[in-house]
Amino acid sequence: MTQQIQNGSTDVSRRYVLGAAGAAGAAGLVAGGAGGAFGATALRNEPMALTTVGSAAVPFLGKHQGGIATPLQARGHLIAFDLAGGVGRKGATALLKRWSRAAEEMTAGLAPSGDNQIALDAGPSSLTVTFGFGRSFFAKTGLTGQLPDALAPLPPFPSDELVAAHSDGDLWVQIGADDALVAFHALRMIQKEAAGTAHLRWQMNGFSRTPGATARPRTVRNLMGQIDGTNNPKPTDATFDERIFVPSAGTPRWMADGSYAVVRRIRMLLDSWDDLPVERQEQVIGRRKSTGAPLSSGKDGTESTAVDLDKRNADGSLAIPADAHIRVAQPESNGGAAMLRRAFSYHDGFRDDGAPDAGLLFVAWQADPLQGFVPVQRKLDGADGLTRYLRHESSGLFAVPGGAGKGEYVGQRLLES
Repeated sequence: MTQQIQNGSTDVSRRYVLGAAGAAGAAGLVAGGAGGAFGATALRNEPMALTTVGSAAVPFLGKHQGGIATPLQARGHLIAFDLAGGVGRKGATALLKRWSRAAEEMTAGLAPSGDNQIALDAGPSSLTVTFGFGRSFFAKTGLTGQLPDALAPLPPFPSDELVAAHSDGDLWVQIGADDALVAFHALRMIQKEAAGTAHLRWQMNGFSRTPGATARPRTVRNLMGQIDGTNNPKPTDATFDERIFVPSAGTPRWMADGSYAVVRRIRMLLDSWDDLPVERQEQVIGRRKSTGAPLSSGKDGTESTAVDLDKRNADGSLAIPADAHIRVAQPESNGGAAMLRRAFSYHDGFRDDGAPDAGLLFVAWQADPLQGFVPVQRKLDGADGLTRYLRHESSGLFAVPGGAGKGEYVGQRLLES
């Protein structure tokens, strides 16, 4: 696909020339002759090191799959597949082998067999490819005896407006990367490897903040402008592993060191939200929009200031309203239930009424969704003031096994059990 031109004894790809020229032109607008100097260097095709963003790599092999405790990347794709008729366990096994091989190569910055060269010039860019199994997978592969109790269907919630065609699935893949082309390249390779074995059920595309976009690392903001993820469990927490990962001695054994992912597409009613005064938005969330500090804190409060649910204002009212999101969602309000929320924002254009079709691709990781997501969502659904500004439009629950070792593929302990 790249056209080569001759410049003395040096071959320069057309993409590289155009990219360098564009960069040089942009630099020239703000820095005068500096743009020309950059362009000359690029056209000589002198080696230039990958930036830290491009060179960062997340190993595919390991105790846990990447994409769970990995810091959130700038781009994400969530994809569900259904097995083709008659594929069965043998065909599913072959597919997981192909997927794992391709993912191992791509996360190392290598080109897998049959590569389409979309990301040929890029480094791995923190690429992760994570695989999971839906409840329907087990009957289609004759593995119902290995179906985890924790993979029970999620109960209906009163505010759900779910679209069945955009929910569930036999197989689930999460792709994350800090470069859009690297993420799309992985998506294409996963889809190509599935051809003839599994067909696409649904796909959702998301984004987050790009590394380096802020002066220092910060908790991301969602499309409502709120700092989102302040109280997320941290890998340094003493209880992190027991809350997020299935124990090595857990059941079924093939899920050892794995996790369960709840996936929800949550549309935000942004026009209604934006019509609220900032003070009212803060009461709905329970935090100051500018800093993320809880409303129970003083003027010097920060995002990390402890939440005081008992604090009252001078007039005797609760500093954090009774239906504020952080009050209802606090682990202390839910028997200690906690999840690792690792969500991407999304924007899919505009609806017929002109409102943005945008919101959150919510992904929550936990050792047991019956003890994590389900009780928390039940409480949020009935008591959270934020609910009136959200619409849950798709849902899925997937069992994500532990990582693969050298020479193994993801799901091997299940498919060869």
